Amino acid sequence: MADWIPFPSPEDMPDPSGMDRTALLTYLESLRERIAQLDEQEPEDMGAPEYEVWADQHEALEDLTDEIRDLLDGMGGNA
Repeated sequence: MADWIPFPSPEDMPDPSGMDRTALLTYLESLRERIAQLDEQEPEDMGAPEYEVWADQHEALEDLTDEIRDLLDGMGGNA
């Protein structure tokens, strides 16, 4: 497993609700990259405390990507 890369908590991340389409697409791509990095760091032991932290971060990033996709869909486009 690679060294742990800390990710910002959802509270520390930008609020996508006021972003335009271009900013949302850029933000979505950066979140996808973060998820890919996090996937590479998945702890092997699902019972370890590190796994719970990893899973919480992963879920928060996925929830945020879903929110951005919903905003983009509301603008009449897909991501």
